[in-house]
Amino acid sequence: MVAMLLSLLITFLLKNMQMVHGIVTYDHKSLLINGERKILISGSIHYPRSTPEMWDDLIVKAKHGGLDVIDTYVFWNVHEPSPGIYDFSGRYDLVRFVKTVARHGLYVNLRIGPYVCAEWNFGGFPVWLKYVSGMSFRTDNEPFKAAMQGFTTKIVEMMKAEKLFESQGGPIILSQIENEYGAQRKSLGPAGKAYVNWAAKMAVELNTGVPWSMCKEIDAPDPVINTCNGFYCDTFTPNKPNKPTMWTEAWSGWFTEFGAPIEQRPVPDLAFAVARFVQKGGSFFNYYMYHGGTNFGRTSGGPFITTSYDYDAPIDEYGLIREPKYGHLKELHKAIKLCEPAFFSSDAKYTSLGHRQNAYVYEGQGKCAAFLSNFETTSAVRVVFNNRHYKLPPWSISILPDCKNVVFNTAKVVTQTSRMQMLPTGTIMQSWESYHEDVSTSSDAPALTSFGLLEQLSITRDTSDYLWYSTSIDINPSEKFLHGGRKPTLTIKSEGHGVHVFVNGIHSGSVYGSREDTRFTHSTPVYLHAGTNKIALLSMSAGLPNVGTHFESRKTGILGPVTLDGLDHGRVDLSRAQWSYKVGLNGETKNLISPNGISSVEWSQVSLVNHVQQPLKWYKAYFDAPAGNVPLALDLKHMVRGQVWINGQSIGRYWTKHANGTCGICKYPGAFRPGKCHTGCGAPTQRWYHVPRSWLKPKKNLLVLFEEVGGNIERISLVKRTRAHVCASTFEHHPMIDNWQTESAVDTTKLRESKIRLHCGHGQSISAIKFASFGTPFGGCGSFRQGTCHAPNSVELIEKTCVGHQNCEVMASNEYFATDPCPNVLKRLLVEAVCSKHN
Repeated sequence: MVAMLLSLLITFLLKNMQMVHGIVTYDHKSLLINGERKILISGSIHYPRSTPEMWDDLIVKAKHGGLDVIDTYVFWNVHEPSPGIYDFSGRYDLVRFVKTVARHGLYVNLRIGPYVCAEWNFGGFPVWLKYVSGMSFRTDNEPFKAAMQGFTTKIVEMMKAEKLFESQGGPIILSQIENEYGAQRKSLGPAGKAYVNWAAKMAVELNTGVPWSMCKEIDAPDPVINTCNGFYCDTFTPNKPNKPTMWTEAWSGWFTEFGAPIEQRPVPDLAFAVARFVQKGGSFFNYYMYHGGTNFGRTSGGPFITTSYDYDAPIDEYGLIREPKYGHLKELHKAIKLCEPAFFSSDAKYTSLGHRQNAYVYEGQGKCAAFLSNFETTSAVRVVFNNRHYKLPPWSISILPDCKNVVFNTAKVVTQTSRMQMLPTGTIMQSWESYHEDVSTSSDAPALTSFGLLEQLSITRDTSDYLWYSTSIDINPSEKFLHGGRKPTLTIKSEGHGVHVFVNGIHSGSVYGSREDTRFTHSTPVYLHAGTNKIALLSMSAGLPNVGTHFESRKTGILGPVTLDGLDHGRVDLSRAQWSYKVGLNGETKNLISPNGISSVEWSQVSLVNHVQQPLKWYKAYFDAPAGNVPLALDLKHMVRGQVWINGQSIGRYWTKHANGTCGICKYPGAFRPGKCHTGCGAPTQRWYHVPRSWLKPKKNLLVLFEEVGGNIERISLVKRTRAHVCASTFEHHPMIDNWQTESAVDTTKLRESKIRLHCGHGQSISAIKFASFGTPFGGCGSFRQGTCHAPNSVELIEKTCVGHQNCEVMASNEYFATDPCPNVLKRLLVEAVCSKHN
């Protein structure tokens, strides 16, 4: 009887344990997962911006970097390209991505949106949605709400079917509905308020068993959590006292647009921003991006957002670790986790330490952790805290997990710095052939004819970047310009992103807009002859807008007027003439990109010696894949603008437009903003285009390019991305976080140890020490200089320790260098090593 009762009791307990498994709740301190509090560290990795073959490696690196959560948007337009027709294959396999995250023991924040912004084409909306009757986007509009609810429900039910919510034992602990809606809600007034209330209610009623969030939406209705996005979020507070303080987008860098420099955010400032957030009680933060990836195909929005979405993220576009950003943040994460017991034992106590210095202290239940801040931008400051003296560098926070010893300072970067290089692979592009696009626009595709100019998107439905506008004009033989007068001028006003002008089949000019102003006017003299003249305008889009209101009213294309000046009877307005329209290019219609298709066009062999550059030309060649697994890219420096495919897969849009901007020395202290730290001025904004290894086969890979303007195909090459040099720095006596004991007092003898770690990439070893100095050296990686104090045996000792090895460690101590080059001076060790391929 006792045994039976015991068995029933065990069964009851097991059943109820299963019932409570995966409960996610929240209070003012944090999310609680099965009743457990954690400071949750998250990073954005967008599944369509990489390949499934990359996902494992990216997630493993994220986990090793100290992340608990992977954050991703869900991209409506790639999943539902036509109403009710879904695609979850390949890069779009959302279930596989979430399961990959789960397999590596991390959580997921699923940001369904379904508006995502994200510098993504049309903000993630499918273009067909624009043409639903009565449609008005992101407001209290029944057609929009029906479509949004349908897609959101589709995603939630998919996740439920695979038991992927934490409430089912899966990894998803949080979901997001809508995205950065606050500004639009204000502009729409009551309709915006009604919509946001509806969206929250709709999401909650899907019963996922995990909380929902809304970012940048101060009026997020209960129980939805409102969260912050931005470069800094330490002044953010939730709209209700029972909600945790969460930062869904800590911007690790910034996106890039063609024609602009590359934005970089110094890691000391990013670490400072995160530490500021945590010290004031923030318990969840997410890096946007942790791996930015690539805008393959025609997915970039903007318009004119680059194919690269690198975002200066801790893991670069190619999946390689970016140092020192990755390593410095990893050390920050370790320091924050050491503070976790004290962090959840009490609320923060604020203490002023000076004019722009302060301390936030968490103390309770025998635990104590402190954050000491210096907001000065030019000077270090000495402060007294708990009767101890601390020196705080400018614009920095020191973290003390025991309220005594500093284990991390946001300004002191001691992690290795890696300098990357793009090296030739020696791959030969074989058998170049070309096909000239037919500018007469005659093709197998039917043409639409109409009087007047039509909006581009309504015709193409974004199935192609290109739309031909064609008309004709009859010229009287008596016109004066035919007898020595000034040529007529064709003027085109467009709201498209570019236009190529052809008159009687002859290229008469090209012009592009910009991301800031897609409206432009182009005037060009044109050659006309007596009789009928054909004018063909190829309008080009470069990604649809991803921000703003009223997506349903967005227009692009040549909307006019189109006029011809200089005729005897004055200006002719061609806008009301009869125009014919053809969607896309002949090469697209004939599927020239397919490696297996049979094309009806005749390709011509290209003589690289006598090659003539022409606009609107297709090129193809074959190449063999280089051995190994080093990331690859196409070097398109000598091309101009177009699109590129490999084995039928779209690498994306390319444009070698040079960056116009001001680049100089970047000093991290002070608030970061786009434009503060530019690189790449005067060079192509994007020169290299990522080629995923998984898209290649060993032999005879098909490369196809469509070049709009003209370029030198002979200079196209396949390159590999590797570490060139690695640099590291540390001070003697610098504390090592790895030596801390989380459950006991600090071993102060180990705190005296300080070392640098050098690490070359896969298949590489350290071949030389370019610079080494123990003393008072200074400078940045690639430009180190000896100071007045220098241990003369620095290079010799480090060469003996490191050369020939992939990894090495060197102590920054008088004992290692067998000398004290400057007693009573805090010494620093700087090293730059060269990484080379193994012999």
